[in-house]
Parts: sequence; structure tokens; C-alpha cells
Amino acid sequence: MLTRIGRTLLGAIAAMLFISTAVFAAQTEGVIKKVDKEAMTLTLDDGKAYKLNAEMDVDSLQPGMDIVIAFDVTKGENVITDMQLPE
Repeated sequence: MLTRIGRTLLGAIAAMLFISTAVFAAQTEGVIKKVDKEAMTLTLDDGKAYKLNAEMDVDSLQPGMDIVIAFDVTKGENVITDMQLPE
């Protein structure tokens, strides 16, 4: 059974873990400059590259499209977790 201090400490640790993982999540928007289907990456007009996952429809991505990307930085790569395309 946890004491009041133990519960408080456990809550503080859980909050710190949540904050430390959230630091690596980010969002950006721009215009697609290049789509590399073999490397599963797309490059925005600012020159930054983002890794697509296998579940994403690469064929729907075209240079010149506006896009909003949510991504995580994993092992030094910007890995897309979600994206919004124009309607």
C-alpha cells in the first residue's frame, strides 16, 4: 500500500515521463517539394525530410501540395505520425 508521499512521488515521476516523451513530438506545415517512394520519405520546401510509414498512401502525395505533418524524432529521423492533405 502506498503512503500519501509515495503516491505523490509516483504521480510526479509519471508526469515527468509524459513530459519527456512529449518533447520529441512536433508539428510543421509546408509545401511538398519531393516524394521518394523507394526511401519512403518526403521533403518539404524548407529542405527538411520526413520518413513515411508503410500505412501511408504515398501515391496520394505530389510535389506542390500543401501539407500539415505531425512527427516524432526517432533515432535522429523525423518520422511522420499523422498528416493532413488539402481537400
